[in-house]
Amino acid sequence: MTETNETLNLATDAQLTRDLPHSIVIPPITGEMVHLRPATVEDLLRLDELDAFYGASKITGKDAATERAVVHTWVRRSQAWEAGQAPAESGVGDPESRRTIAWAVLTDADHDDDGMIDAAPTDNVIGMIFLIDIDGWSRSARIQIILGKDYRGRGYSRDAMPRVMTYGFAPEPAGLGMHRIWVSVPETNTRSISVYQSLGFVPSGTSRDALWDVENNKYQDLIVMDTLVDEYDPIRSLDAFGMHLIEDNPGVKEALSAREHSMAIQQRVAEPGAGEQSTAADESETSSEIADAPAQPQSTSEQATTGTHTRSTDEESNWPYGQADRKSSKEAWWRTLGRGRKRDTEGE
Repeated sequence: MTETNETLNLATDAQLTRDLPHSIVIPPITGEMVHLRPATVEDLLRLDELDAFYGASKITGKDAATERAVVHTWVRRSQAWEAGQAPAESGVGDPESRRTIAWAVLTDADHDDDGMIDAAPTDNVIGMIFLIDIDGWSRSARIQIILGKDYRGRGYSRDAMPRVMTYGFAPEPAGLGMHRIWVSVPETNTRSISVYQSLGFVPSGTSRDALWDVENNKYQDLIVMDTLVDEYDPIRSLDAFGMHLIEDNPGVKEALSAREHSMAIQQRVAEPGAGEQSTAADESETSSEIADAPAQPQSTSEQATTGTHTRSTDEESNWPYGQADRKSSKEAWWRTLGRGRKRDTEGE
C-alpha cells in the first residue's frame, strides 16, 4: 500500500510540474528595431489601420476575415491569462486548456528621415507577435507574427522572433520552459520558410492539400517546421541577421550561462588527455558544472562532456541552420556557440 501511495504521489507531482501557471505577467521585450509590450484589445483597432490582414491567404493560408477573427481571439485569451481567468471562465479559452501570449510590436524608427516616427499615426504600433497553443503537458508552443502592410520586409520580424523564442525556451521562472516551438507555413510562402530556417526551424512534416491557394486556384500543402530547446541558439539566430543580444531581456541570462558552460567544456575537451582519461577530480568538477547549468536532456550533456563528435573550431559545417539536409544526430546549440562566427558575412 505504501508503494502504491508513493507512486500516486509521484504521478501527482509530475502532473503539477507540467501545469501552466494560473496567471502570468507578460514581460516587455526590447529589440534593436522594435520593442514589445503586452497587447490590448485597443491595439486590435491599430491592426485594421495598418491593413495587417492584407495578403493573409498568401502568408498564413487563411482568408483575411478568418485571420482577423483568430487574432482577436488570441489577444483576448492573452488578457484572460494575465487576469488569472481559467480557460473555461474567460469565454475565449481553449478547450484543451492551452494558453496564448500576445505582444504588440512597436517601433520608433524613422525610415524616410522626415523627422517623424513612421508609425506615429498608430501610436508606434506596427503589428503583433504571439505564442499560441502553449501546451504545458507537451511543453510546446506555436509562434506567429503579423505586421502592417507597409512594415513587412524591413527586418522587424527577424528582430522580434528570436527574442520571443528565447523567452519561450528559458526555464521557469525566467521564461515558459518550452521544449518545442513550431510554425506552420503555406508551401508558396517561400520567403517566410527561408527566414524560419535562418532562425533554426527545420521542416518536420507536411499536411497535404491543407490550404486553398486562391491566387493559383488550387490546393497547396502546409509545411510544419519546428525547433527544440537543445537545438535552438538565440545568439546565433540574432547574429545571422546582424542583431545583438540585449541582456536585460527575459531568458537571456540563462542563455549566456549555458554558453559559458559550453566554453568550459570545449576548453576541457581540447586539453591533452581530457577526453577519455579524465581524473576523478575532473569528473567531479564537470558533474558540478552540469548540476549548475540549465536542465537539458541527459544524453546530449553526456556527449558534450565526453567529447563525442568533437570538431574543429574553424569548421562551419557543424551548424545545421540553413543546410539542405538535417544532421542525423542532434547537436545541442550550447556546444556550437561561438564557433566560426562571422558577423560581417552572415545574413547577407
